[in-house]
Amino acid sequence: MTSQNLDRNALRNAVANRRDRAIDDLCALVRHDSLLGNEAPAQNWVADRFADMGLAVERVKIDINALRDQPGFSPVVTTEYSGRENIVGLHKPAKQTGRSLILNGHIDVVPTGPVAQWRRGPFDPYVERDWLYGRGAGDMKAGIIAYCHALAALHDLGLEPAAPVILQSVVEEECTGNGALACLHAGYKADCAIIPEPFSQTLMTAQLGVMWFQLHVTGSPAHVLDTSAGSNAIEAAFGFFETLKEVEEIWNHPTHRHAAYGAHVHPVNFNLGKIEGGEWASTVPPVCSADIRVGFYPGMELAKVRETIEAVAQSALENHPSCKGAKFDITYRGFQAEGCVMDETHPMMTMIGDIHQEVTGNVIKNYASTATTDARFFQIYGNIPATCYGPKAERIHGIDERVSISSMMEVTEVLALFIADWCGTAKRDTQPA
Repeated sequence: MTSQNLDRNALRNAVANRRDRAIDDLCALVRHDSLLGNEAPAQNWVADRFADMGLAVERVKIDINALRDQPGFSPVVTTEYSGRENIVGLHKPAKQTGRSLILNGHIDVVPTGPVAQWRRGPFDPYVERDWLYGRGAGDMKAGIIAYCHALAALHDLGLEPAAPVILQSVVEEECTGNGALACLHAGYKADCAIIPEPFSQTLMTAQLGVMWFQLHVTGSPAHVLDTSAGSNAIEAAFGFFETLKEVEEIWNHPTHRHAAYGAHVHPVNFNLGKIEGGEWASTVPPVCSADIRVGFYPGMELAKVRETIEAVAQSALENHPSCKGAKFDITYRGFQAEGCVMDETHPMMTMIGDIHQEVTGNVIKNYASTATTDARFFQIYGNIPATCYGPKAERIHGIDERVSISSMMEVTEVLALFIADWCGTAKRDTQPA
């Protein structure tokens, strides 16, 4: 299906003519340090951009008490939500003749790592050849810019979607997903949803579940003249993780893999992401805390994953020599995210593939993600078919993160054509922004 009243070459040219503005917008958005708890300035920028596009702007607060009992909720990593809102831009046609669409992206970015290791400041964006550098440039502010300019390119032609289009910029994708859950709980619905995550213009067909937990270890202090008199909490934490890694090995074995991950060499990854403990260099450390992430396959229940983690704790205490005399307490906070699989035959999926081939000349590749995304909220809890299709980016979560400008513009073109074909088009009464 394609839009019958659309000059496709004209739309492609309209996207191309927006390249410099898209680069400027991405630089402006990257300059806003939108780390956890500091998203408001970037969200205000997005709200202004949506308003400039003629969209109705709504702000969605994160009401943890209202979300706590909702399917998909993850225990919070921060209790401060004042001023931390999702931004939603609404296009409502005078008369709906097409299918509705949600374009979702997250504004939050992960910590920068050692700033001294960056060639330039992580929030000081710059361009070299086809690459735009900066924390969040790829993950995933380029996606937000892409969907803004995709819709704006239609406006440039005096057209608008003939169905509701909902643009969402959400918080907390990187740690809970409660931002996207708040939008779902607020009642935003559509016939499909696309998230332009930086998956190198592949089509996401599955994503793993992800669980975060904190391991609290209690040992007992002793003078190092006789370390055997104490119980080393830090060593016990490592003993626990070594035991846990045995589960990772089992889940990665070909006989245990989900069918969607048959082609992956090592789809399931566990990560000891943060550790702190001890009191004194010459004292056996009596306390330690570790933040750990585990991945798991679609279809695995959260309760069963927790049972496995707690069985690992018991096994480590009983069998690992470093855990002798220690006590473990496990707290689940952050991601409690189920995995999911997309229907590759759904019209949304096939349409993205067809338009990708039209724009790039290449057959689209399917991608089963070894991470999680906010697509799960639409797919599992909202009964809204969802996927991710976004630009090529490198070093996301790393030093000198960067996104390909040409890839971002190809994604913008694909999204513009998708909006036209999926939603249909109508003449726009107001002037383009």
